[in-house]
Parts: sequence; structure tokens; C-alpha cells
Amino acid sequence: MAKLLFRLRNVPDDELDDVHTILAEHNIEVYETHAGNWGISLPALWLQDGNQYEQARELIEQYQQKRSANAREEYRNLLQEGQADTWFASFKRQPFRVITFLALIGLVIYLSTSAFFF
Repeated sequence: MAKLLFRLRNVPDDELDDVHTILAEHNIEVYETHAGNWGISLPALWLQDGNQYEQARELIEQYQQKRSANAREEYRNLLQEGQADTWFASFKRQPFRVITFLALIGLVIYLSTSAFFF
């Protein structure tokens, strides 16, 4: 019986390709379902053999930990080089947009709390 292995909603294509490669290297057969025309179905990878579930989950967990560590290291390097996209850099690049969003946030907070104070 098929068993859900990995949900694919909001998963980048390169991560999906890497997961497919890792599972293929370990002879773990999976099939993929898509979200469908309206995007309401479950996009996922499913195991054909439920007995391989623990091995497959372990492989995916190891991959995700490595990917996360690489992303953190890349971000640290960008910060050290001064190329990371910070809040202040966004403000310098697009001040009108940042001010507009801050004003909208303030408006939502005001509308949400004004009934309690007046």
C-alpha cells in the first residue's frame, strides 16, 4: 500500500530534484502526485513500498539538514560581505514601498485595537 513520504507544496524544483536523486540512488521507488488543475489536490511523493518508509524518511531528513546548514552558511557569508538583503537595505532601495507597508501595518493594528480603547 502506498504511503505518504514528502509533501511538495512550496518545495523548490532543485530540492525536489535532489530528493528524487537521493531516493533513486538508494533504490527507493516513489511516485509523484500533482496539485491538479485547480491546485486543491495534495502534491506529494508517495512510497510504493511502505516497508522502506523509515529509510526514506531518514535520507530526506539528512538531506534537509545539510540543505539548511548550507543555506545558513551562505547567508552568513553574504552578511560578512555586506551583500545580504537586510531591512535597511530594502528601505534604501525602495523607501516608498517600505513606508507604504509600514503605514498599512499601522492601519491594521489601529483598526484591530481601536474598538477596545474608544
